Amino acid sequence: MQWELAGDEEELPASTKLAKSVRALYGSIEANQQFIPNNGKRDRYGEAIATGFVESTVNLVISKRMVKKQQMRWTKKSAHLLLKVRTQVLNDDLHTTFEH
Repeated sequence: MQWELAGDEEELPASTKLAKSVRALYGSIEANQQFIPNNGKRDRYGEAIATGFVESTVNLVISKRMVKKQQMRWTKKSAHLLLKVRTQVLNDDLHTTFEH
């Protein structure tokens, strides 16, 4: 089946939007490959792996979601529950939790 592409991206099927985003991400990674550090290699050689910029970004996103001026904001409870789910996903424990 072929999809007719409309001028407005919101009319595109989700799979087409996803494919477009994946191609854009791949192109960005390919174009910036020389600037992406190999953290595994750095760790093997005992070199420091800087994560400050990541922590700063996470703090910025979380604080933005917690302020009262946001149309859709997180409460402390919802942020905590989201963190619990994300931790279980990263630890591959979420499926087991749902089985219980």
